[in-house]
Amino acid sequence: MGWIETESGGYTVALDGTAVLCRNAAGRQLKQVPPKLRDDAVVVRLRQLSEWLDRHERECAEQVDAWLVRSLPVPVALLARVWPDAAWQSALRDLVVAPLGADGTAGMESAGFLRDADADRGVGIVDLDGDSVRLACESVLIPHPVLLEDLDDLREFAVELGVEQRVQQLFREVWRRPAEVTGHEWQAYAKGKFEQLRHATARAVAMGYRVRGGQALCPLVEDGRSLEAAYWLGADYPDAEAHTGALEWRDQDGRRLPLAEVGPVAWSEGERMAALLYAGRVVVAEEEALR
Repeated sequence: MGWIETESGGYTVALDGTAVLCRNAAGRQLKQVPPKLRDDAVVVRLRQLSEWLDRHERECAEQVDAWLVRSLPVPVALLARVWPDAAWQSALRDLVVAPLGADGTAGMESAGFLRDADADRGVGIVDLDGDSVRLACESVLIPHPVLLEDLDDLREFAVELGVEQRVQQLFREVWRRPAEVTGHEWQAYAKGKFEQLRHATARAVAMGYRVRGGQALCPLVEDGRSLEAAYWLGADYPDAEAHTGALEWRDQDGRRLPLAEVGPVAWSEGERMAALLYAGRVVVAEEEALR
């Protein structure tokens, strides 16, 4: 963005990404915008634009993350429409995508790293052989990493290509459901202690999870079915000590699912939520625990 004259003589300002830059009358760039320019109309407008761009970048990344987590089909026409936007392109570029057939089946054998989206030419990818190709399809899937075969090999190939994903996909941690599980509750992240319940709920909200009825919630979609992972944090006073409880999964009617019926994406994302929140617990040193 070009330099713009302020209303406070001699200074010019510009926007670099989301940072407001300033030069003095001699043309020397300053380390920061001088305090006396804080209320300058031009500076105020640039800061407002900067805040909007920053918010827009976060919202784009959050939307793409939702497509990945919920296994939602993404129309190629939509990708082509948003691709010229730098924020959208940053969130989408280099994600592994796969073409969707008319029956909704993903052609994983034709998957590759997203490099372009055009209304006329379709989606451009670098396939898993390293060739640049175009996908002839109306929609694509951004597969969750737990669904990708040979995930470790894909990660190595991504490093060789210099791939950097703004939205975590290949290097997103995954959890796989044990072969034999029973019951409706997963207790691996129970009994995590927080000095105050508000610490646990604030951590959940900061990580993008909703909190309701004493539980952290993660909305999910598995095979077109709406689900919800719920992790118990506590329902006492906000400043009371809290201990985490079980992780469970529910369908859209609120029915608790048997653990054996929880699909791979729902299991991985539910356990990911519980692991992230559990990591914020109070850890008592072994020596103190023995006293």
